[in-house]
Amino acid sequence: MKLFSKSKNTEMNYLDLTPYRKYNHSLKEDGLIDVLVPRFTDKILGKILQPKLKNPYIRANLDELGSAAWLEIDGKRKVGEIINLLDSSLGDKIQPAQQRVTLFLSYLHRNGFINFKEFNKD
Repeated sequence: MKLFSKSKNTEMNYLDLTPYRKYNHSLKEDGLIDVLVPRFTDKILGKILQPKLKNPYIRANLDELGSAAWLEIDGKRKVGEIINLLDSSLGDKIQPAQQRVTLFLSYLHRNGFINFKEFNKD
């Protein structure tokens, strides 16, 4: 355990990060996305309580812009590329694109829906 070690203060540009999805999704009839978040991450608790529940997943509904952004997250594209793709496909609906997409991706990361390759040393 390193209590008194100096932390590396490395600055990363958000546009150079590569997001990847941590959960699966389902596509609804209207073209929107439901992110399937497991109800239980604890295996023991899941085995005990899951048989009593109807669905093992909680569905997080995304709107049109969120669904478009979610589909572009593939673990290969950087945030800057995703912004350019969404800007060209959605046009004025997503303006200002950079602010909206980075805020949305930050929200997804903060809530555990996505992670960034650069943050993982695995």
